[in-house]
Amino acid sequence: MDDGVEVTALAINVAVPEDLRWRDTRRDVEFELQTLTIRLLPDGSTAAKAYGRPVAGGRGGYVSFPVPDRPELVALVAAAADEAGRRWSAHL
Repeated sequence: MDDGVEVTALAINVAVPEDLRWRDTRRDVEFELQTLTIRLLPDGSTAAKAYGRPVAGGRGGYVSFPVPDRPELVALVAAAADEAGRRWSAHL
């Protein structure tokens, strides 16, 4: 059905289980990456960015990090996209 609505992306937020979290540094601040924002793009592919909190505490900035190409993180993104698809298809 094409009613003139152009959906450019769908996005979900996913918690990274503790055993899959990793650390990365930006501007001399070390972050523990705890969440992913996963976008479903118009061509059906996904894009993911990671977000977290400074290890030393404090609020820190809202800074995105790339998601490492690790099999367990690829599987998390795929499982999250599958679950989001199930939820979207059952929307009320």
